[in-house]
Amino acid sequence: MRVLTISNDYNYRSFLSRKLNEALIETTECELLEDAVTKLKQDIFDVLICCLPLLSKSGPLEVVHYLRQSANDAAIIIISDNIQLHTAMSLVREGVYSCFNRPFPLEQLSETLAQLKNNKPLMKMEPVVRKTVNQRIIFSERKYVKGISLVARNMYSQIDLVGPTCFSVIIYGETGTGKEAVAYRVASLKDPSAPYIAVDCGCLSKELALSELFGHEKGSFTGAVTKKIGAFELANNGTLFLDEIGNLDYEVQGYLLRAIQERKIRRIGGTEDISVQTRIIVASNENLAAAVKAGKFREDLYHRLNEFEIAVPPLKMRPDDLPIFIDQFVAETNIELGKKVRSPKDATTLFALLRYNWPGNIRELKNVIRRACLLCPDEAAISIAHLPVEIVHFEEERLKNINANEISAFMQYKKPRNITLKEIEEALKVTNYNKTKAARYLGIDRKTLYNRLRIEHT
Repeated sequence: MRVLTISNDYNYRSFLSRKLNEALIETTECELLEDAVTKLKQDIFDVLICCLPLLSKSGPLEVVHYLRQSANDAAIIIISDNIQLHTAMSLVREGVYSCFNRPFPLEQLSETLAQLKNNKPLMKMEPVVRKTVNQRIIFSERKYVKGISLVARNMYSQIDLVGPTCFSVIIYGETGTGKEAVAYRVASLKDPSAPYIAVDCGCLSKELALSELFGHEKGSFTGAVTKKIGAFELANNGTLFLDEIGNLDYEVQGYLLRAIQERKIRRIGGTEDISVQTRIIVASNENLAAAVKAGKFREDLYHRLNEFEIAVPPLKMRPDDLPIFIDQFVAETNIELGKKVRSPKDATTLFALLRYNWPGNIRELKNVIRRACLLCPDEAAISIAHLPVEIVHFEEERLKNINANEISAFMQYKKPRNITLKEIEEALKVTNYNKTKAARYLGIDRKTLYNRLRIEHT
């Protein structure tokens, strides 16, 4: 894939190019719009990345029109500091593939480029209308999939509120709800290029915790054959995420408090303090205030960490998001297995998945879908025969209380319907104006979405 970046902000342009080159994406830089058009006439590019506020033209639509005259079938991606919904909608109608509001996690851009890499245009004369052929998307281990449920949107508003600040954050949630994904999202909103270091406190002894957090000098204890840089130093000028903080040894909590308060650490066996500027985000599946009362967690550390709280809802509270996660995990597993398994469509299978309690939350759902894709024949849809026995048994018990009208109403809801403009706008906002993902959220193909937008515009 070949990418052309356009911006007169040298630092940001260089930053993008460096990150894309690290991902083995060939990148060419342009400072001026006119230079970009010249390069487009001389060479072929797959993607154009435009930082609109930094261009010489006055309006985004004019820029897009200008570029499309020379871009052939290259996809256009817009990066802006404050793009409004109505502007984004207009850009989508004009054929822009995706829009990003800065700051945003750079992995989102990488994933969009990976998605584009294997998308082929239907016709040379209609580069805007694309279909996915054997779609292959590269997913990060910290993939952040946005849901559309009310509880999910409330959580995102909290993330967006605290993300750009320097506040310490406590993230609460059951096992498997995606607390680290939330932590990474919070950290990325502050500075997507800053260091992000995650430490699982649930498996650390006292001695190991001190070494992992603060590092050690060579020879400081038996087995310390080399100097080790700890997590605090690695996360300097970035974010340190401490998962399952409640399991951290009580004495180690005191060292942690000192490091946070004084912004200094000392390696084990060291003699000098090292200054660090590190934002702290922690996660716990138990209430830390209750742990303080039980004498298991330091009260002074709790108050130092508790500048802001985010509660990650369990999967059973967000059934509207379940189809989104299922589609995501099916796509991931298809890549891994080289298959074309489809998401479940029949009422029995959908009911089984929607009504199950999901004690393991998103992590359990991912494992269930991965196994189902393995069992399901290629190019077929996942059925209840591919689900584990605990889900099938759970559904059999629940089906005794479900009448035919309820099933009929549910299937009617799942059928293709007249999507409203409001629904399209919401889906585009949720997917950062990525039309392919928005169409998937709405249960329609990208061509239908594009046609619907064009009708609204006329």
